[in-house]
Amino acid sequence: MSDATLQIIIASTRPGRVGPSVAAWIYQRAVDHGGFKVELIDLAEVNLPLFDEPNHPRLRQYVHQHTKDWSAIVERADAFIFVVPEYNYGFNAAIKNAIDYLNQEWQHKAIGFVSYGGVAAGTRAVQMLKQVVTTLKMVPMTDSVNIPFVQQFLDEERRLQPNDIMQGAATAMLDELVRWDGALRGLRDPR
Repeated sequence: MSDATLQIIIASTRPGRVGPSVAAWIYQRAVDHGGFKVELIDLAEVNLPLFDEPNHPRLRQYVHQHTKDWSAIVERADAFIFVVPEYNYGFNAAIKNAIDYLNQEWQHKAIGFVSYGGVAAGTRAVQMLKQVVTTLKMVPMTDSVNIPFVQQFLDEERRLQPNDIMQGAATAMLDELVRWDGALRGLRDPR
């Protein structure tokens, strides 16, 4: 196993959300893959208020403890997977708010996406998020997992039961995250 840390971030925060079910699957899939140490981060538990720092995030002059805590979480990651729903043809507000709190902590890190929704499987949310994360010098993976009509893949205990397409997509994305993490390491640690 690598010493690199992959954080899986659950973007949805609403009651009754599917995000934890999807995240539990991709978390176990990433652990089994073995390319990273894996952490699961739930934005509902992080519970950030609407962005409330007086200084621009690039300055890292945080005044609120919730921002300092969030900064420390993101700083220790080498790569990410965002587990994102699609709301009204876009991404949800909680993930954008969480991204906007920080700047340098995101830079030069690879990011994959597991999206879910209806017929579009969350792909419109991911396409919009790619514009946001590249502005922060993150590298989004081309390979992703997109789950259409996600409810059909949940069992009675609300555990995700992935099909072969999702499993293959997860392998491809995790393999790419490992490659890109290695390539980006020198940018994060210029020594």
